Amino acid sequence: MSLDDAITNLHKAHQTGQEKYTYFLLAAAGTAIGFAVQKTEGLPLSWWLLPVALAAVCWGISFHFGCKNITWVQTSIMANYSLLQLRQGSHPEQPSPQELESAAIPGVKSALKQNGKKAQFYGIWQFRLFVAGAIFFIVWRIAEMVRIS
Repeated sequence: MSLDDAITNLHKAHQTGQEKYTYFLLAAAGTAIGFAVQKTEGLPLSWWLLPVALAAVCWGISFHFGCKNITWVQTSIMANYSLLQLRQGSHPEQPSPQELESAAIPGVKSALKQNGKKAQFYGIWQFRLFVAGAIFFIVWRIAEMVRIS
Protein backbone atom coordinates (compact mmCIF):
# COMPACT_ATOMS: atom_id res chain seq x y z
CA MET A 1 0.00 0.00 0.00
CA SER A 2 1.37 3.40 -0.98
CA LEU A 3 1.52 6.39 1.34
CA ASP A 4 -1.24 8.09 -0.71
CA ASP A 5 -3.50 5.04 -0.25
CA ALA A 6 -2.78 4.99 3.47
CA ILE A 7 -3.63 8.69 3.78
CA THR A 8 -6.83 8.21 1.77
CA ASN A 9 -7.88 5.23 3.90
CA LEU A 10 -7.15 7.12 7.11
CA HIS A 11 -9.19 10.10 5.91
CA LYS A 12 -12.11 7.84 4.97
CA ALA A 13 -11.98 6.15 8.39
CA HIS A 14 -11.98 9.53 10.12
CA GLN A 15 -14.90 10.80 8.02
CA THR A 16 -16.90 7.63 8.67
CA GLY A 17 -16.27 7.92 12.41
CA GLN A 18 -17.40 11.55 12.45
CA GLU A 19 -20.57 10.69 10.53
CA LYS A 20 -21.42 7.85 12.92
CA TYR A 21 -20.86 10.16 15.90
CA THR A 22 -23.16 12.84 14.45
CA TYR A 23 -25.89 10.33 13.62
CA PHE A 24 -25.56 8.73 17.07
CA LEU A 25 -26.14 12.11 18.72
CA LEU A 26 -29.12 12.75 16.43
CA ALA A 27 -30.67 9.41 17.40
CA ALA A 28 -29.89 9.93 21.08
CA ALA A 29 -31.47 13.41 21.08
CA GLY A 30 -34.63 12.11 19.42
CA THR A 31 -34.82 9.21 21.83
CA ALA A 32 -34.24 11.50 24.81
CA ILE A 33 -37.10 13.75 23.76
CA GLY A 34 -39.39 10.72 23.47
CA PHE A 35 -38.28 9.46 26.87
CA ALA A 36 -38.89 12.86 28.49
CA VAL A 37 -42.37 13.03 26.96
CA GLN A 38 -43.13 9.50 28.20
CA LYS A 39 -41.90 10.30 31.71
CA THR A 40 -44.00 13.46 31.98
CA GLU A 41 -47.17 12.03 30.47
CA GLY A 42 -50.15 12.65 32.71
CA LEU A 43 -48.30 15.01 35.07
CA PRO A 44 -50.06 18.29 35.87
CA LEU A 45 -48.44 21.40 34.43
CA SER A 46 -46.27 23.06 37.09
CA TRP A 47 -42.98 24.88 37.52
CA TRP A 48 -41.48 21.54 38.62
CA LEU A 49 -41.51 20.56 34.95
CA LEU A 50 -39.31 23.50 33.92
CA PRO A 51 -36.03 21.51 33.99
CA VAL A 52 -37.48 18.72 31.83
CA ALA A 53 -38.88 21.33 29.43
CA LEU A 54 -35.42 22.92 29.19
CA ALA A 55 -33.95 19.47 28.60
CA ALA A 56 -36.36 18.85 25.73
CA VAL A 57 -35.54 22.26 24.23
CA CYS A 58 -31.81 21.55 24.47
CA TRP A 59 -32.27 18.16 22.83
CA GLY A 60 -34.43 19.68 20.10
CA ILE A 61 -31.83 22.33 19.31
CA SER A 62 -29.11 19.67 19.49
CA PHE A 63 -31.02 17.68 16.88
CA HIS A 64 -31.36 20.75 14.67
CA PHE A 65 -27.65 21.55 15.03
CA GLY A 66 -26.79 17.96 14.13
CA CYS A 67 -28.76 18.32 10.91
CA LYS A 68 -27.00 21.62 10.20
CA ASN A 69 -23.64 19.95 10.87
CA ILE A 70 -24.40 17.26 8.29
CA THR A 71 -25.42 19.93 5.76
CA TRP A 72 -22.21 21.92 6.23
CA VAL A 73 -20.02 18.83 6.12
CA GLN A 74 -21.62 17.85 2.81
CA THR A 75 -21.18 21.40 1.52
CA SER A 76 -17.51 21.26 2.51
CA ILE A 77 -17.05 17.98 0.70
CA MET A 78 -18.61 19.46 -2.43
CA ALA A 79 -16.37 22.55 -2.22
CA ASN A 80 -13.35 20.27 -1.81
CA TYR A 81 -14.47 18.31 -4.86
CA SER A 82 -14.77 21.53 -6.87
CA LEU A 83 -11.31 22.60 -5.74
CA LEU A 84 -9.83 19.31 -6.90
CA GLN A 85 -11.63 19.63 -10.25
CA LEU A 86 -10.30 23.18 -10.70
CA ARG A 87 -6.74 22.09 -9.94
CA GLN A 88 -7.04 19.12 -12.31
CA GLY A 89 -8.61 21.23 -15.05
CA SER A 90 -11.77 19.13 -15.25
CA HIS A 91 -14.31 21.50 -13.65
CA PRO A 92 -17.49 21.84 -15.78
CA GLU A 93 -17.03 25.63 -15.76
CA GLN A 94 -13.22 25.68 -15.83
CA PRO A 95 -12.01 29.30 -15.83
CA SER A 96 -9.05 30.67 -17.74
CA PRO A 97 -5.63 30.17 -16.11
CA GLN A 98 -5.56 33.81 -14.94
CA GLU A 99 -9.02 33.58 -13.36
CA LEU A 100 -8.13 30.20 -11.88
CA GLU A 101 -5.25 31.52 -9.79
CA SER A 102 -6.63 34.98 -9.05
CA ALA A 103 -10.24 34.20 -8.20
CA ALA A 104 -11.52 30.66 -8.62
CA ILE A 105 -9.11 28.72 -6.40
CA PRO A 106 -8.89 31.41 -3.66
CA GLY A 107 -12.71 31.72 -3.71
CA VAL A 108 -13.26 28.00 -3.35
CA LYS A 109 -10.58 27.78 -0.62
CA SER A 110 -12.29 30.59 1.27
CA ALA A 111 -15.68 28.89 0.95
CA LEU A 112 -14.17 25.59 2.05
CA LYS A 113 -12.68 27.22 5.15
CA GLN A 114 -15.97 28.93 6.05
CA ASN A 115 -17.98 25.74 5.47
CA GLY A 116 -15.61 23.82 7.72
CA LYS A 117 -15.93 26.42 10.47
CA LYS A 118 -19.73 26.26 10.29
CA ALA A 119 -19.72 22.46 10.37
CA GLN A 120 -17.39 22.53 13.39
CA PHE A 121 -19.57 25.11 15.19
CA TYR A 122 -22.72 23.05 14.73
CA GLY A 123 -20.96 19.81 15.65
CA ILE A 124 -19.59 21.24 18.89
CA TRP A 125 -22.92 22.76 19.89
CA GLN A 126 -24.80 19.59 18.96
CA PHE A 127 -22.81 17.77 21.66
CA ARG A 128 -22.92 20.59 24.23
CA LEU A 129 -26.68 20.96 23.97
CA PHE A 130 -27.17 17.20 24.18
CA VAL A 131 -25.19 17.15 27.45
CA ALA A 132 -27.01 20.25 28.75
CA GLY A 133 -30.30 18.47 28.11
CA ALA A 134 -29.09 15.44 30.04
CA ILE A 135 -28.09 17.67 32.97
CA PHE A 136 -31.49 19.42 32.99
CA PHE A 137 -33.23 16.05 32.88
CA ILE A 138 -31.19 14.73 35.83
CA VAL A 139 -31.91 17.92 37.78
CA TRP A 140 -35.60 17.40 37.09
CA ARG A 141 -35.49 13.76 38.25
CA ILE A 142 -33.70 14.76 41.48
CA ALA A 143 -36.15 17.63 42.07
CA GLU A 144 -39.05 15.25 41.43
CA MET A 145 -37.68 12.77 44.01
CA VAL A 146 -37.25 15.57 46.55
CA ARG A 147 -40.76 16.86 45.86
CA ILE A 148 -42.34 13.42 46.26
CA SER A 149 -40.53 12.56 49.52
